[in-house]
Amino acid sequence: MKKLLITGFTIFSALLLNAQSYEIALLKYRGGGDWYANLKTSLPNLIAFANKEAGMSIKPEQAIVEVGSLELFNYPFVHMTGHGNVVFNRQEAESLRKYLESGGFLHIDDNYGMDPYVRREMKKVFPDADFVELPASHPVYRQFFTIPDGIPKIHEHDGEEPMGYGIFLDGRMVVFYSYETDLGNGWEDPEIHDNPVEKHIDALKMGVNLLQYAFSNGRKE
Repeated sequence: MKKLLITGFTIFSALLLNAQSYEIALLKYRGGGDWYANLKTSLPNLIAFANKEAGMSIKPEQAIVEVGSLELFNYPFVHMTGHGNVVFNRQEAESLRKYLESGGFLHIDDNYGMDPYVRREMKKVFPDADFVELPASHPVYRQFFTIPDGIPKIHEHDGEEPMGYGIFLDGRMVVFYSYETDLGNGWEDPEIHDNPVEKHIDALKMGVNLLQYAFSNGRKE
């Protein structure tokens, strides 16, 4: 049986001391949005790239975890995506808050159309915290890969500049929100969205940096 995730230190220590593989998960939520949008190849491709290029030891298949489940605490990194509505009830918001306070990490990736719902629901999780735009100099862009210009632009969407936002607790970034870029689609097999291979690699490199940042709890500052 997996041990429940307790603190950021215990996650970091376990990853250093335990040679066995660990899992990352896709977040399943309510509200009608397609949480499963990139289910088939997105996270599996990121995992394969991270294991091969960055020497990580992640199980090849993603887990799927509901936002209000105790199983959430088994995963040091949880990815959330979709195109539409997101709804957290009180218990789910509290569960997600405790998970993040306990050392967990959430990556929210706006596949297109999530933005107003994500911002509304994250206020239920952290009423006093706001998304903070990250400069290109932030350490999340200087992990295994150096990405000097900040978060890469993968899909055109509304033609706006790509943005990376964070939510911080006691100086630790616990949520990374990628907006107007669509990293998850970039992780998918390139032919699915007719992505250039270069964009695919750019997205995967950003994903590896997010994983490393989450697994080290931002220690590479």
